[in-house]
Formats: sequence, C-alpha cells, structure tokens
Amino acid sequence: MKADPRQRKALLQTLGPGLLMAGAAVGVSHLVQATRAGAEYGFLLLGLVVLVCALKYPFLEFGPRYAAATGLSLLDGYRRMGRWALGVYILITVGTMFAILASVTVVTAGLAGRFFPLPLGTTAWSAMVLGCCGLILLLGRFRGLDLSMKVIMALLALLTLVAVSLALLSPESWTDRPPEPSMASLWSGAGIAFLLALMGWMPIPLDVAAWHSLWAQERRRHTGHQPSVRHALFDFKLGYVGATLLAVCFLVLGATVMYGSEEALSESGVVFAGQLASLYGQTLGSWSTPVILLGALIVMFSTTLAVSDAYPRVLSALAGFASPKLNHGGRRLFITGFFAVAGGALIVIHFFGQAFTTLVDFATTISFLSAPLLAWLNYRLVTGPLMPAAHRPGPGLRLFSLVGIGFLLGFSLLWIIWRLLG
Repeated sequence: MKADPRQRKALLQTLGPGLLMAGAAVGVSHLVQATRAGAEYGFLLLGLVVLVCALKYPFLEFGPRYAAATGLSLLDGYRRMGRWALGVYILITVGTMFAILASVTVVTAGLAGRFFPLPLGTTAWSAMVLGCCGLILLLGRFRGLDLSMKVIMALLALLTLVAVSLALLSPESWTDRPPEPSMASLWSGAGIAFLLALMGWMPIPLDVAAWHSLWAQERRRHTGHQPSVRHALFDFKLGYVGATLLAVCFLVLGATVMYGSEEALSESGVVFAGQLASLYGQTLGSWSTPVILLGALIVMFSTTLAVSDAYPRVLSALAGFASPKLNHGGRRLFITGFFAVAGGALIVIHFFGQAFTTLVDFATTISFLSAPLLAWLNYRLVTGPLMPAAHRPGPGLRLFSLVGIGFLLGFSLLWIIWRLLG
C-alpha cells in the first residue's frame, strides 16, 4: 500500500530537530570520550556505551513528546510544575554552559589547526570557529542551522563508515594487540572517574531534551506545521539511533587503532587532535590522515554549531519568562545570548584550554551527577496532569524509565561515596 502523500509531506516537514540533537550529541562524547574508552580499555566498555544510550533514551524522548503533544517546550513545562523545577534547570545550565561550549570549541579549534596549518593559537582558532558558527546562526538563522546540520550529518555518517571499515579491514589493527583488560581494572579511582565522565555525555546530556523541544518549536514556526506525536518521535528516534551507532563506531575506532599504543593521550585539545590523526595515519597509511581529520572536524563543528545555537535559545526563553516584555525581542535576545555564551567560553578556553581532559571530565561529571534529577523531572512532567493523557508514556516505557532513573542514581551515589571515602 502506497504511503499517503500528505503524511509523507507532514513527516518531511517534521524532520530536523532530531538531526540537530544528533549533531549536538556527536561531539566530545564520541570523538573524545568514546575514542578514549576504546584507546584505554579496548572493547571492554562497548556494552556499557550501548546500555547508557538505551537507559537515557526515555528522558530525552520526553522532550519531543511533550512539545508535540502540548505545543510547549520543556522549559514551559518546568515552569508549570513550579519555580523550583525551572530553577533546577537554570542552575544546571548556568553551571555548565561555558565549560560545555568551551570543551567542544577547543577540540574543533585543534582539529581546524591541524587541517588548516595556520600559525594561530588555540584561543584565536576558537574565536574563528565560534565566529563561523555565529555567521551561520545570525545570518542564516534557523533555516541555515537546519540545512547546514542535514548536510553535515550526511557527510559525517559517510566518512565515519569509511573510517570504521578501513580500521576493521586493516591487518595492522589486529596485530600485536595486548590482551583485553578485565572489569576489575575499572574499579579504581581513575577508572570510576572515567566511567562517570564517559556516561555523563553519552550520547548527550539529559538537559538537551529541553533544547530539542525548543528546536521543535522553532521548526514549527519555520514550516507552519504542527507535527503529530508519532512524527515527532520518529524524527527523534532517527537522530538518537544515529548518534548511538556513531558512538559505537568511534569506540571501535579507538579500540582498533589506538588501543595498545604507548603514546599517552595529551591534556591539550590541540595536541590530542594531532595525536588522533597521526595514530590513524600510522595504522591505516598516511593517505588516510586527511580523511580522518576531515571527519573529526565535521563531527566537532556540528556539535559546536548546535551548542552555539542551543544555549542562546535557552537564555532567550528564560528571559521571556522573567519579563513578558522581552518576549517581543526574541531575535535581539538570541544575539545577545550568543555573544555572552561565546565570550564566556573563550575566557574559559584562554585560561583553562591546556587542561583539556580535565575540562571535559569536569563538565561531563557535572552532567552525569545532574542526570538523575533531570530524568525524574522529565518523567514526572510527561506522566502527570500537565501532559495530555492520550500521549503519556505507556506502562512499558514508564517501567523502563524507572529502571533508568535507578541506574543513574546508583552511579551518582557511587561517585559521592567514592569522593567521601577518597
């Protein structure tokens, strides 16, 4: 039976926010954290990466579900729940936004410096990266962001599949490999710290559910089409499954190319980017280095672009809540927010950019520790009276959500106990 042309058109008008979420996801969590997981532990953490992505699924899915069912963003939902709920989100956002944008930008800058060998420092390259993002967002607006991300994600998927295929088929990837580590190797201070950092952004922090709902609202304003819940969830699943598969790909790349290497991973984002490219080149051949660099640069630029859009959009919405008069200055608020967040990120990069992995681990750990609270907020919102009954999650998804909350809370308590006991 042929698909209804009207349904097909409606679905195409819905597609977009899910790819923006995937673009935001496929960044430091994939290129850095997943690659480090493979480089340091081989294939040991592959199952954990898939498990964490599965357990976070409901709480990120609740963003587009709520937006499609109510026409509101998750931020509106938090505000309707009470000032305390919105305050929790604001506290998490303000506490992490500069570090998160700085983390993704400094990696992008490092890769850009390797791909375009100009005599510029990390801060200068970072300013250029954020400047490019600003041009796309301020001149192209949402249409430019939407179109850019679709092109970027298509090219990224192609290059990643090529890189994984080359790594898996290369005989050098499988010769002289040390034995795979045991699970016992993870139960140390360094191992637990890395696990929390890995899970914090894998595949993306839970506060991104609110970003997704804001992008869905903007997509609706842009197209004039109110998506059904079914179409909105299809768009989300497309992006989420893609982000999960790409996380697996980057862990496989780290495990096949970098595992067993005697070279220690650098604390500097610029040096780390160079190490990544050179190790791939040594294993797969020098001809592959530009392919790896281009793919990695696309990965990180897509993330920087999405994050550069998300935080000003969140700040604009919050400012509108604070003063109804500001609702009419949405574009000006967005521009002001962009320069404020970008400026703050550049200050962080200038003073802390050399401590790259420390910066990433700090931001990812904060994201993971806040995950149980955000998961509970999202669950309470979509299962409570503020959500239309017809679109509330079913019993299976509710049970799976409770399992996910328990998992996230358990690991957070483990971190707290570990810190208290030294």
